[in-house]
Amino acid sequence: MLRISRHSPTHSRRTPPRTLAAAAALLCLAFTCAALPHSGAAAAEPRTADDTQPTAPLTPQVPAGVTAGVAVFDRQTGTFTEQLNASATFRSASVVKLLLALDFLWNRSPADIPDADRARLDAMLRSSQDSAANHYWSTYGGPAIADRMITRLGLVDTAPPPAGYEGYWGYTGISARDTVKIYRHLLETAPGDVRDFIMQRLRQSTRCASDSFDQHFGIAAAFNRPWAVKQGWSAFSTKGACGPGSSTSARTQAGSTAPATGAAGVDLSRPALHTTGTVGTGDRSIVAVLTLHADGTPYGKAYTDLGRLTRTLNVPGGTAPTGTWYGTWGSDVAVRNDPALGDNLLTRLPAGVEVLVGCQKRGQAVSVPPYTNDWWAYLPQYGGYVTNIYISHPDNQLPDVPLCPQQQ
Repeated sequence: MLRISRHSPTHSRRTPPRTLAAAAALLCLAFTCAALPHSGAAAAEPRTADDTQPTAPLTPQVPAGVTAGVAVFDRQTGTFTEQLNASATFRSASVVKLLLALDFLWNRSPADIPDADRARLDAMLRSSQDSAANHYWSTYGGPAIADRMITRLGLVDTAPPPAGYEGYWGYTGISARDTVKIYRHLLETAPGDVRDFIMQRLRQSTRCASDSFDQHFGIAAAFNRPWAVKQGWSAFSTKGACGPGSSTSARTQAGSTAPATGAAGVDLSRPALHTTGTVGTGDRSIVAVLTLHADGTPYGKAYTDLGRLTRTLNVPGGTAPTGTWYGTWGSDVAVRNDPALGDNLLTRLPAGVEVLVGCQKRGQAVSVPPYTNDWWAYLPQYGGYVTNIYISHPDNQLPDVPLCPQQQ
């Protein structure tokens, strides 16, 4: 059911009468029923890339309500450019898949592994497939994997899952500085074929993860390529909506009976969202941003907050994409190949997420009563368009966004 509520801006197009709910419901067939905007939606004032990428911030800017551990290491100078709670231990979520891959390949050449393992590693590293991680965790010793890699890499903050939860690989504790150490081993110490095998797959990270969550947040959104990422997320109650198909159930790795904390006080319950990887030519900078969010935080808000934090970091070799950041409203908002409705769906946005708008153009008029708008925003990081109706701004045409070239 489409529920209509009032939106904080005073512009007339943002105060829908309840009597139009039935008409709006008809358009839900095209947009998978997004709720109309309401007070407090993720509608920050639009900010340009220059506004959100200070040249040398004094410290990472952590949004309210977010707990963060941050480390940025410049491999060219051999120094950290950012450290904030770098030794604090977070549950790893899918970041531990780096250790699973390294453990499996420790005494193996990628050229000699069976095709089945090649397929599993592809899916685990590129699309964060949990079933592949389950296979390696259960087959090669579970917590013993964490113990082996702690010794091999000299990790100081990493710990296996707590007693009673040995089967939960995502409960492995990890810190930002240990994450940097993992990447440094991969890039500087691991055999060349292992390095190339893993890093190639991290560079080929798919926007949509295997569980239909959009995983191109943080590093992948804050910087132009080249980058390579391994992301992590856990305990979000929403469903993944990424991709042209239907949504799938949210990951349930944490389980409903998870304790509040594990060994060494690691939080096992609050929603976790992590972005890790490398940025710049030659993998110049290693970036690790681990975050926890308040209970009940929607995925789109956590995605947005992590993005804002990441864009404040001093990351040598990184360049910010061109465009203006805007909030969006509604759920399952469609990103389309062309500025028109039809059989042209590319993917769907996380509800309420902030997006980078590169340009805008007129296209098919869309009606979500009481709104009608023929302007569409081009999202360069998605390679597609969303109707401006779902951009959190009171005007049909965004005032600070250029027109798209004719050929785009």
